[in-house]
Amino acid sequence: MDYPRLGFVPTMGAFHEGHLSLMKKAKAECGFCAVSLFVNPLQFAPTEDLAKYPRQHEQDFEMARSVGVDLMFVPDHAELTQNIQTNVIVSGVSDLYEGQRRPGHFEGVATIVAKLFGIVQPDIALFGLKDLQQCAVIRQMVADLNMPLRLIFEETVREESGLAMSSRNQYFTPEQKSEAAELFRSLTKAARTLSTLNPGSNDAVRITLDETTDSLRSKGFGVEYLDAVDPKTMHPATHIEQDSRLVVAAKFRTVRLIDNIPVFDKP
Repeated sequence: MDYPRLGFVPTMGAFHEGHLSLMKKAKAECGFCAVSLFVNPLQFAPTEDLAKYPRQHEQDFEMARSVGVDLMFVPDHAELTQNIQTNVIVSGVSDLYEGQRRPGHFEGVATIVAKLFGIVQPDIALFGLKDLQQCAVIRQMVADLNMPLRLIFEETVREESGLAMSSRNQYFTPEQKSEAAELFRSLTKAARTLSTLNPGSNDAVRITLDETTDSLRSKGFGVEYLDAVDPKTMHPATHIEQDSRLVVAAKFRTVRLIDNIPVFDKP
């Protein structure tokens, strides 16, 4: 008898269309879709929003059912975090950007994702590329530890305005959400400029990024970083390659936003 493969979508809940698209993909790829819902305390710093992170379990369960999810795994914190003596550190890809801004964040992510993979034993695990550096960390961890699963990374699902869908968008008023979409518009404009540069135009790359940063700051964004990167190594791109991506983190109003886009449109 042939059994379906197991597709797995790890989440922290507060589902939106981005989550649902991953669940649909898992179901289509594997025939059986499992979803974990776990607000991971190990990836939050003491100053971050763990206590107020959106929690809407009943609504999440209904949304998961609507797209054919077969299993919801909802461990409590003690099951995954109590008395942990082993931490997973993925060096290199985790050093800059989010890793630099949020010490310990990726250690918390990698440790819990490794535990989830060990418990669920998926054939395929799916993640959204909005968290580009997280995807790079998980890709490296799976390769380094010879974990027997395949990873699928899906492009960011966006609101009509272009704003990347995120559970934290709930913190915005409708007007603020509309204003926050300027982050995506500015990234798109910068990518269009970078895609026209001749290879090796290092100074022009930096000038474009600096001009975009200044423009965003003038519009009320507290830009933490804006850079062009290799999406697998998360090293800064000294010149633009076919797979280069722009990454950004910026605070708008009270919400910290991250986003990224490819410099070149996919054919």
